Amino acid sequence: MVFYRLKDLIKAIRACKTHADERAVIQKESAFIRTSFKEENTELRHSNISKLLYIHMLGYPAHFGQIECLKLAASPLFSDKRLGYLGTMLLLDENQEVLTLLTNSLKNDLNHANMYIVGLALCTMGNIASAEMSRDLCSEVEKLLGSSNMYIRKKAALCAIRIIRKVPDLQENFIQRASSLLSDRNHGVLLSGITLITEMCLSSHETLLHFRKAVPVLVRHLKNLVSAGFSAEHDVTGVTDPFLQIKILRLLRILGKDDVESSEAMNDILAQVATNTESSKNVGNSILYETVLTIMETPSDNALRVLAINILGKFLSNRDNNIRYVALTTLNKSISLDVNAVQRHRNIILDCLRDADISIRRRALELSFSLINESNVRVLTRELLAFLEIADNEFKPSMTTKICLAAERFAPNKRWHIDTVLRVLKLAGNYVREEMLAAFIRLVTQTSELQGYTVQKLYSALKEDISQESLTLAGVWVIGEYGDILVQGGNYEEEELAKEVSESDVIELLESILAGPFANQVLREYTITALMKLTSRFSSASSSEKVKQMLAGFSTSIEVEIQQRAVEFTNLFQYDDIRPAVLERMPVMQIKETVIAGERLSSAASGNTSNQSAAPAGPSDQDLLLDLMGIGTSGGTTNAQISTGTPTISGNGPTNNVDLLADLFGGSNISSPPTASKPSAAVVSDLFSGLGSTGAASSPPAGASNNILDLLGGGMAATAASPTPPPVAVRTASANSNGSTGSQNSGHKTYPVYNKNGFSIVFTPQRDSGNPNVVNILATFQNNQSVSGGVISGIQFHAAVTKTQQLQMRPASANEIAGGVNATQLLKIANPQKTPVRLRLKVVYTTANHGPVDELSEFAGFPEGAY
Repeated sequence: MVFYRLKDLIKAIRACKTHADERAVIQKESAFIRTSFKEENTELRHSNISKLLYIHMLGYPAHFGQIECLKLAASPLFSDKRLGYLGTMLLLDENQEVLTLLTNSLKNDLNHANMYIVGLALCTMGNIASAEMSRDLCSEVEKLLGSSNMYIRKKAALCAIRIIRKVPDLQENFIQRASSLLSDRNHGVLLSGITLITEMCLSSHETLLHFRKAVPVLVRHLKNLVSAGFSAEHDVTGVTDPFLQIKILRLLRILGKDDVESSEAMNDILAQVATNTESSKNVGNSILYETVLTIMETPSDNALRVLAINILGKFLSNRDNNIRYVALTTLNKSISLDVNAVQRHRNIILDCLRDADISIRRRALELSFSLINESNVRVLTRELLAFLEIADNEFKPSMTTKICLAAERFAPNKRWHIDTVLRVLKLAGNYVREEMLAAFIRLVTQTSELQGYTVQKLYSALKEDISQESLTLAGVWVIGEYGDILVQGGNYEEEELAKEVSESDVIELLESILAGPFANQVLREYTITALMKLTSRFSSASSSEKVKQMLAGFSTSIEVEIQQRAVEFTNLFQYDDIRPAVLERMPVMQIKETVIAGERLSSAASGNTSNQSAAPAGPSDQDLLLDLMGIGTSGGTTNAQISTGTPTISGNGPTNNVDLLADLFGGSNISSPPTASKPSAAVVSDLFSGLGSTGAASSPPAGASNNILDLLGGGMAATAASPTPPPVAVRTASANSNGSTGSQNSGHKTYPVYNKNGFSIVFTPQRDSGNPNVVNILATFQNNQSVSGGVISGIQFHAAVTKTQQLQMRPASANEIAGGVNATQLLKIANPQKTPVRLRLKVVYTTANHGPVDELSEFAGFPEGAY
């Protein structure tokens, strides 16, 4: 069934009960409309386009009617032309090539005697004009701006905005005409003219400078609107033409920005608008809001700025959530201009923290943190902590960070700072960032006079609640460091502090944490380390025995890190003469600046975390650690040099690629000043853990050979044996003098590894003199060709070991060797479990006769007792 009228089609579509029925009706009607278009049925064209536009608004394809819309636009009848232009605006856009066919019709209609037809053309052009069309019809629009008909002037101004946006260079054609629109008495023309000028000023600074001389005219218009009496034509709930007032205020804001003269010219009228506008209706609030923005973005008087902030403060008491949200957002932007004026509204801002709307709470929270300073830090922090207790979980991560940062920056004293962070840890310990926890621990280490107070507060807090992770981590760390002070007690008068604490009480608390439901791997690592430290803090033998039993239970843990620490700490009980020094108290941590969320935070990590930054360890600590590893005093060598593959650095020279563990001893030479230190227990843990990891190595770049094997004493004897490579070998740019050990003159047996294409590799193993768990293997590369046989170049030697061993490879003495010449490379294998050494090898080189060679092989040829 075909519907010849739009009304009938609408009724049929509305009568459809399913989407399938609707699609069927539209498909049939679309087919009829296509057929009618092909038959050039002019009588039904108007009706067909009407139905097609309705189909288009329902979301069905209607592009096949584009040409018919152009035909209707070219019709002499106004009704056809109106429908044709409407269809053109709906079905076409500026990227359609068909749009070029419309230019001629638009040009004719822009010059039409009927103002409504001219208005149709201007409206269509203002919606879909392309850059080419704008250039073609710019002169017609410019001429229409000077028309005596206010209806056409208004439409032409709006069309000119489209032209300027598409072709900014054409705005010069409209400057003079736009200036004349400012003197128009018709509000509609004045509104469109100000909109045009605003667009021009935003796109060109030169135009902005030109229109600054029009500020007095705008001020006069605004003054007339404010002081005008009732006008039925322009009145909106008691306010005269609020749309025009807002447009004028926006243009004044643009013209007065960074211009003192223009700002002075508008100060009086801005004050008049701010004081005389009724704020009981949304219309008045919109004008007041634009006035506030204009005052804030221009160099206005301080009194005017205070007035603007007071207006925003009045907005905060409004019942409309949108107005309060806008006020809070604007105050956040304005606080840098006059923080004291914003402070006067602090109470009502804090009240917004309890608002039901989450968006308002979020904006009020941001503003509250911005208001914190030295004078109000106690009051605002107390309010924020109260809000933290009831805040949604999504607020807590950022709140805890900002409260800690504010306490760090504005704390009146250290005790208040510690109490504030402790309160944060109690209320939202599961949402505290690692940086904040590290900063708190650094604060405790630096405040020696409050360490007893802090450890008692944390002990009491942990007795009540161990569910907050950061609180538990901080408490365990502090108790591990200052457990002896906790047991000694203090003279603090606060009731919540523990008065008498025994060693067994502390051990039981840590044991309950380990057995509790909230213990994860990190917390267990902290707690095990704290228990081990307490064995050197407590004097009772029973405490040490209890800790030893607990560690024995964790020696079979399925968590490798936990098991490893338990085994290492248990073994440390065999060294009672050095155990107190290894587990001694952490030194005062150095300040390290960290940028978090735009704020600078001075922080240092705890002894149980990976972000270590501590004061240099003394020589006695170094000697004890070296003795523990079999280097130094116990080994009979007092001034052993640990070879790291990098030259000793003196003065203020660069320290690129220095390994963290090498930094523990101050670089490549023990006698040089250390740059950082780690807690002794963590050092022992790291040294042992390195031996158990998977090993795979290749030649490292120069300056990057600091490695755990160096700390184990590897390479000392080899370096002393031959400090320089063979003089005949060609050294690479990255080769290191520590990487070669000479040839096979040491008397040790060699083992063939590879022999092909005139190139061979042999291994010479030797047990390291500094550490019996380290094997030094000297790999010798031999060019077995004659002297004239050619050079072997591009030598790359890679090796990998089993999981129970760890491998370090020093740089080769050369990667290019001539005929009859040898080169060497040192391999160091940490093998604490004394398992057979097995190597997977990859050899890459290039010869003149065989070209590039890339081969894989395995070596397990060392017999028992070979080294």
